[in-house]
Amino acid sequence: MTRKCPNPNDQKLYDLEDRTAIFRESIIYFAKTIPQNLINNSLINQLIRSGTSIGANYMEADAAASKKDFKHKISICRKEAKETMHWLRMIVKANPEKTNEGRTLWKEAKELALIFSAILNTKKQP
Repeated sequence: MTRKCPNPNDQKLYDLEDRTAIFRESIIYFAKTIPQNLINNSLINQLIRSGTSIGANYMEADAAASKKDFKHKISICRKEAKETMHWLRMIVKANPEKTNEGRTLWKEAKELALIFSAILNTKKQP
């Protein structure tokens, strides 16, 4: 049985824990559809690492012990979202047939990066 990659843009979520969970699930489903070969295997590995760590770091930020720890974890979320954008671009370059799915995921990673940037910018003010 094949599961279709959920579209993270089907409904906009305002709960970042849910949104990052749907995103990491979408990354996993997408990765399973990419043909395995020497190049793709390396790209898939990197994509899975960065794409799934966004949500893990967000959950750590949500349980942060201090404002400094919170900001640090959110900055990691932003970094991982940007890295995920990079790996999605490389996968699409290596697998042009994955352009539409990759573009959808890239847009969601970009939105997440912008959200985390906005959180960091808000927290910088006294």
